[in-house]
Amino acid sequence: MQRASRLKRELSLLATEPPPGITCWQSQSRLDDLRAQILGGADTPYEKGIFNLEIIVPERYPFEPPKIRFLTPIYHPNIDSAGRICLDVLKLPPKGAWRPSLNISTLLTSIQLLMAEPNPDDPLMADISAEYKYNKQLFLLNAREWTEKHASP
Repeated sequence: MQRASRLKRELSLLATEPPPGITCWQSQSRLDDLRAQILGGADTPYEKGIFNLEIIVPERYPFEPPKIRFLTPIYHPNIDSAGRICLDVLKLPPKGAWRPSLNISTLLTSIQLLMAEPNPDDPLMADISAEYKYNKQLFLLNAREWTEKHASP
């Protein structure tokens, strides 16, 4: 019951006061199946892109983090080809930083920030990470091309 009431509050807040460039909604009639969109930030290779995400909320939420993945392909060192995201707040301690005081809005904002500032030292995609570190211009070119191909409205 705690999960359902908390999710309803969070979705209500996301609907009335969404973080800039982020929308989130219930996908089905099930409260634990959500979708989100993140707009690519200005001055990033993802600018003007619309990125869709799937959010599955576990039974133990908020004591366990939601499972979030990109549905839109994205060229990024911390996001793999299946859309899985390498971000500490999406994992439980000791390896992760999830806490029950965090919420879906915070997670989506953290993902938006990761899009703007990749972490090449903790990659899921080693080749893209190396490109980001050692040939940033090529990374930016590839990321822009992927955004135009997969995330353009």
